[in-house]
Amino acid sequence: MASTRKKTTGTRRKPTGTKKASAAKASSSRKTTSRPQPSRAADRPDKSVEEFRNALERSVSLSRERIQEVVDDAVKRGRMTRDDANELVSKLVARSRKESKELVKELEALLEQARKGVEKRTREAQRRTTKARRRVEQETSKAQRQVKAAAGKAARGVRDATEEPLARADAARRRAGVGPSFPITGYDELTAAQIGHRLGDLSKPELRKVRTHEKNGKGRKSILDKIDKALA
Repeated sequence: MASTRKKTTGTRRKPTGTKKASAAKASSSRKTTSRPQPSRAADRPDKSVEEFRNALERSVSLSRERIQEVVDDAVKRGRMTRDDANELVSKLVARSRKESKELVKELEALLEQARKGVEKRTREAQRRTTKARRRVEQETSKAQRQVKAAAGKAARGVRDATEEPLARADAARRRAGVGPSFPITGYDELTAAQIGHRLGDLSKPELRKVRTHEKNGKGRKSILDKIDKALA
């Protein structure tokens, strides 16, 4: 009997050693999992699932110990045989593990659904932001074009309003023989249209001076054609 008790005791200690090794392994796994990673926010759901799975595993181990104690007591009292007790424990633990796995799968499915929902809302927010930014850029570009067009119109209005008095003053200067010898004052700052408007008041020698200056400068064909036509 003493020998039998020692064997029984030795047999019962082995699972304890195994459980300690498993607990140490689980603890090591948890320590490895808890190390800070570069993207903590992204790993948080997976870490939660792992912690939940570990908690279920510990719960199953505790349940097995409790069931084992109950059936061992039943065997001791002669209410069932050892084989029946072992079979009962195996079935109960297997069922518990199966239910635990199913529960973890459901949790992972819920987390995946939540992750997809967050990603979808993030994409929608990004699309709205991009759309709003493009609208602002379009409105800004439109406003810039309008300002530029208004500024050009205002500049043309000022130029047209002052062109006729300046042309008359330049013609009076030439008749009086005062000022620079070149027939058109401020020639290089004038547009082709302004120069063309003043060509009609010039004499042929003055037209030749303008043609020479234009050929040596910008060489605008519209002005040269008008001068050649006037000289013909």
